[in-house]
Amino acid sequence: MSIHTQKPQNAADGTIPLGRQREHRPRLGLALGAGAARGWSHIGVILELASQGIVPDIIAGTSIGAVVGGCAAAGRLEALESFARGLTKKRVFSLMDFSLSGIGLLGGGRLKTRLDQELVGRRIEHLPTVFGAVATEVSTGHEIWLSKGDLVQAIRASYALPGIFEPVAIGGRWLFDGALVNPVPVTVCRALGAEMVIAVNLIGDPAFRGTVISDHGILNKTPLDPEPDAAPEPERKTRFLNGMRGNLHRHFGRRQDGAPGIANAMIDAFNITQGRISRSRLAGDPPDVMINARLGAVGLFDFHRADELIAIGREAARRAMPDIRDNITLMPLGEDSL
Repeated sequence: MSIHTQKPQNAADGTIPLGRQREHRPRLGLALGAGAARGWSHIGVILELASQGIVPDIIAGTSIGAVVGGCAAAGRLEALESFARGLTKKRVFSLMDFSLSGIGLLGGGRLKTRLDQELVGRRIEHLPTVFGAVATEVSTGHEIWLSKGDLVQAIRASYALPGIFEPVAIGGRWLFDGALVNPVPVTVCRALGAEMVIAVNLIGDPAFRGTVISDHGILNKTPLDPEPDAAPEPERKTRFLNGMRGNLHRHFGRRQDGAPGIANAMIDAFNITQGRISRSRLAGDPPDVMINARLGAVGLFDFHRADELIAIGREAARRAMPDIRDNITLMPLGEDSL
């Protein structure tokens, strides 16, 4: 914080006397985790914290956490909330532009256009709130922290889910979703100067907890009949695209036999991995306060359920408020906070 005052009289052991009124709080960091559509609950968390007079000095986000965190850091959370609440299933599908590049199902151009409408020309280092986004380098698997440069590009790189979105080139590196390496970026908040970190974990449901099911009915299963081969068509590229646009539910939902669609299968597998990575990372560098939203009944592609998700986020933050206030009160004051 930029305001400096005279240091309070400390006790002999260097701690602040219990009876002394705390004049400053620690620099507060907010780590917003990955979780696809469930990330709309981040909006509710931030709104509830603000209603309680708690505004982060630093925000770090991964994937959808970077989308919400970047908009919040730029002072555009209200616009994002309005956009999210206005989404229907039809509008969600209208934002999906199929790609024939072979490196991603979606090109991401339509989503970029919507982000540009609110954030065009914004550079991360000039935002009113310190911000960092997490991405993964394609060739090396290195964790990349994006804390300078074009905000929209950083956000796009952070949510570029492999196989779904095309990777994004920044600084000579091809980047995709940061959830592969750091799903809940507590470490980024601390590196950017946070003295206390509140983390929001969206992948904490029992469905993603590890277990082993041995020999689960394998011998009793009968194979599905193979689908007939498609006959070649003169205009198969155009017909292919039209067919995909007209049957998006097959890719982003479930088939008639109950099996997941292509995109759902990919993101479910991705999130199982993400859940295990997040538990490992958080065990090594736990936040001061963890907010776990109850999101088990919300699908990872349910972007049209923003009203419900924002309410869930607010309730999760409300439940965590006693813990947050206790930590703010007990956190030792750093040199810059006095």
